[in-house]
Amino acid sequence: MTGGEVAGILVAVFWAILVSFLAVVLVRLAQTLRATTKLVADVTEQAVPLLADASATVRSAQTQLDRVDAIASDVQEVTSNASALSSTVASTFGGPLVKVAAFGYGVRKALGRERGGREEAPRATTRRTVIVGRTVPLARRRKQKG
Repeated sequence: MTGGEVAGILVAVFWAILVSFLAVVLVRLAQTLRATTKLVADVTEQAVPLLADASATVRSAQTQLDRVDAIASDVQEVTSNASALSSTVASTFGGPLVKVAAFGYGVRKALGRERGGREEAPRATTRRTVIVGRTVPLARRRKQKG
């Protein structure tokens, strides 16, 4: 065998190895593409019903928000009506009640002057200090301080 024939045989062997390697790579690539296609098909089968459910949920939420908006506007109207009623009642009964209270106070003072000449003095209240849950009279507190 000559050198050219040996070189040709070596080139043919390398080409055969290269073609075999590329064939294995192409077979694995085809398997990967099949698995990817199946995965995309499965995701599509599951995604379409999920999107339909999500769309229905969004529509339901919008309906509920519309109801809540209507309820909130009704509550606002009731609140304004109650405020108006409260101010009306206060203005209607407030003035006369103040006048009645002032009249009663005047009558009580007048009756107090007729009886004793002067009104009773208010009672003297003893100051108490709270110490750890109990009260101590003023005199005892002074003893504790000094």
